[in-house]
Amino acid sequence: MQATLLSFLGLALLGALHAQGDAPVQADFQEERFTGTWYSIGLASNSNWFKDKKPLMKMCTTVVSATADGNLEVTSTYPKADRCETKSSLYMKTEQPGRFSYSSPRWGSKHDIRVVETNYEEYALVATRIAKNGGTSTMVLLYSRTKELSPERLERFTQFSKEQGLADEDILILPKTGKSTREEQ
Repeated sequence: MQATLLSFLGLALLGALHAQGDAPVQADFQEERFTGTWYSIGLASNSNWFKDKKPLMKMCTTVVSATADGNLEVTSTYPKADRCETKSSLYMKTEQPGRFSYSSPRWGSKHDIRVVETNYEEYALVATRIAKNGGTSTMVLLYSRTKELSPERLERFTQFSKEQGLADEDILILPKTGKSTREEQ
């Protein structure tokens, strides 16, 4: 009986660990409604680069555009020192709508990107599993169509980040800045 109970608990724990970090994808994802301008309101990650850069990070503007072949061009503009910097990435579509892949030529990493939930008009929650040098890390982004979001959306971001195995110190609500927004350039 005790061995059966321990076996059951072990399987339950294994199932919980497997579920952790296996983010769902928005049902009936509509790419055309996801495109446009977003503000990065929250960022959570357990990667080393995030821990190093966290104190310097600020809200940025991200523009998502659909390509002719159904991929997404994602361009983020963010403040860096006394200037604005822009980074573009091409998210390749997969068989599952709302799920994309990206390979970073600069860092040699592979990204599994999932639009977890969005109402398209107000917010989007995006989870990314990053594989590099045999290790993995998790990143969760909270996008908003405006520079403000309700406390309920911020709490949902925090809750979801924790469900992905991230700790409180891995979660950041990004400070606002007047720089590096698309309309100000």
